[in-house]
Amino acid sequence: MLGLITDFEKFTLAFLKSAGVILASEIGDKTFFIAAIMAMRNPRVTVFLGAAVALAAMTVLSAAMGWAAPNLISKVYTHYAATALFFFFGLRSLYDAFLKADDGEESELEQVEQELSKSKSTGKDLDAEEKKGKNGNLGGNLFGMVFSQIFIKAFTLTFLAEWGDRSQIATIGLAASEDPVGVTLGGVLGHMVCTGAAVMGGRHLATHINEKTVSVLGGLLFLLFGGHALYTGPE
Repeated sequence: MLGLITDFEKFTLAFLKSAGVILASEIGDKTFFIAAIMAMRNPRVTVFLGAAVALAAMTVLSAAMGWAAPNLISKVYTHYAATALFFFFGLRSLYDAFLKADDGEESELEQVEQELSKSKSTGKDLDAEEKKGKNGNLGGNLFGMVFSQIFIKAFTLTFLAEWGDRSQIATIGLAASEDPVGVTLGGVLGHMVCTGAAVMGGRHLATHINEKTVSVLGGLLFLLFGGHALYTGPE
């Protein structure tokens, strides 16, 4: 009975850590803006599903990589490597918020807008897809939605943007030192919340995000998790 309680506590801690990391790092990130801008021009449900599936797949893949790491490398090394990553991302976020000079670099929002403008679909194409979805049955709607250009575009852009992102690396690090199931479920939930907010809020929400505040909160959260991991030590 004590073992079950301990396992549940580990799962809960991993779940909360993972969800917190994602919420702190994904709000205002490139994948957030991709969903926000695409949802302005295309059916929201299709954009949400494309982005959500991509992020869920990336979370599962990242957690699997983190779970496999201790089987290849000592648990002690993977734990302290993950701890170092938390401190690195935390300090990097705070540096970006307070000390990084503005050299005229494009914001994440501007970069995403440029990328999407290069591959945007015509209004006629989108209208045609929406009409097909409305006139067909439920099965046809779902099939058409999943295999639509909008879904594939949202999935592809989101998956590529997430690869190598700090949230992916943080997920790998968490899964290497925490319960991988809790990390996976927490990460998926965090991504769903962020993507849902982006899709519903659209550009209005995207343009009103204070990047400095997000960086500060994210940096503090990463440092908090790093401190906790350092305090508890490897199991």
